[in-house]
Amino acid sequence: SKDPDGEEEVGRDPREVRDRKDAPWHVRRGGWILALYEHSLWLAFAALFLLLFALHAPGSILVFNEDQVEHGAAPVGWGEFLSGSRFWFESFQNWQGEFLAIGSMVVLAIFLRHRGSPESKPVDAPHGETGD
Repeated sequence: SKDPDGEEEVGRDPREVRDRKDAPWHVRRGGWILALYEHSLWLAFAALFLLLFALHAPGSILVFNEDQVEHGAAPVGWGEFLSGSRFWFESFQNWQGEFLAIGSMVVLAIFLRHRGSPESKPVDAPHGETGD
């Protein structure tokens, strides 16, 4: 973890070193591109999280409604299903999702960065220094 009393290299402001010729192009470009790049790791995980829920929901509601009809109950709508416990239980108990999460962390952490994170490399560090 980060030292609370000291200044960490990962927390330095890349705008202060934008003129470095060996910095990634995102840093040299600046503006909104740099802002996205500073938080690219978080944004990638948030998008992946939402995508997986969006992909899981249609199949899950289809199976749930088939079970409902088989047992003589009425099918439920999207709102009722998404606010129910079965969808959330299935989503968080999905072991394939756990493997995907670990794999994503390994792969995405190589290429993406999050400014100030102790797990990230400095945003302005050249690719040659960080191994990607």
